[in-house]
Amino acid sequence: MTEPDRPTPVDPSELGFEAIVYEKAPPKATITLNRPEVLNAFDFRMLREIARACEDASWDDEIRVVVVTGAGRAFCVGADLKSWSEDYLGKPGEYWKWFGAFKDMHDRLREIGKPTLARINGICVGGGNELQMACDLAVMVDDAFIRHVGPEHGSVPAGGATQWLPIMVGDRRAREILLLCEEISAAKAADWGLVNSVVPRDGLDAEVDRVVESLAAKLPQTVRYTKQQLNFWRDLSWHETVNHARDWLALSMATDEPREAVEKFLSRKKDDD
Repeated sequence: MTEPDRPTPVDPSELGFEAIVYEKAPPKATITLNRPEVLNAFDFRMLREIARACEDASWDDEIRVVVVTGAGRAFCVGADLKSWSEDYLGKPGEYWKWFGAFKDMHDRLREIGKPTLARINGICVGGGNELQMACDLAVMVDDAFIRHVGPEHGSVPAGGATQWLPIMVGDRRAREILLLCEEISAAKAADWGLVNSVVPRDGLDAEVDRVVESLAAKLPQTVRYTKQQLNFWRDLSWHETVNHARDWLALSMATDEPREAVEKFLSRKKDDD
């Protein structure tokens, strides 16, 4: 990816993305996480590509709404633990760099200046839920679920979940989601206000199109500032905590707890395969 010399959007084919598919069909742009073989788990490249796609969409005046979704049977399951075990466990400095890309991806998405819609096409775990919470609205298929597993895998869910879940669903429910690590059904996610609507799989695209059409009809400058105002509490909690979380999580990569948890998970996954 080359650096632009001015804030001018380009054709997605010029960006050379590998871990996502980025499409523009004004007034909509779609970012599709495209690592279905690992349930769209984040790796470093994917984080960087999402950030760059968000930057391009923010510069394109023909794009009024950005949709984020996943390829295959998952929306996103968060960090790629296999990559973590190889590249970051026992390497605090390297993890600190990785988390910087994760933070930048969130900031680019949340500060895109246009309404964003999560199209939750399948299971949504950990950082995947943080990704959908970073969007303005969310539509979810009725056979999917949301779950956090950080306390089981040695990772504090402080990349959005500890900051935003209490705001979105209330303190007690946030603690239930993050401490019990149990599946939250699509119906419960809608009832708790974690997503806006739940639809059958064959109605997902129609509902996404309906929401996109409604959003695209609004005045872009007014919408941009409305988003800025709405983001106040999320921004406050995010900016007060995320850099502390980055340093603490990096240092924790040098301890036994995450190493043992990730190794146990990967061993169990290998046995299941």
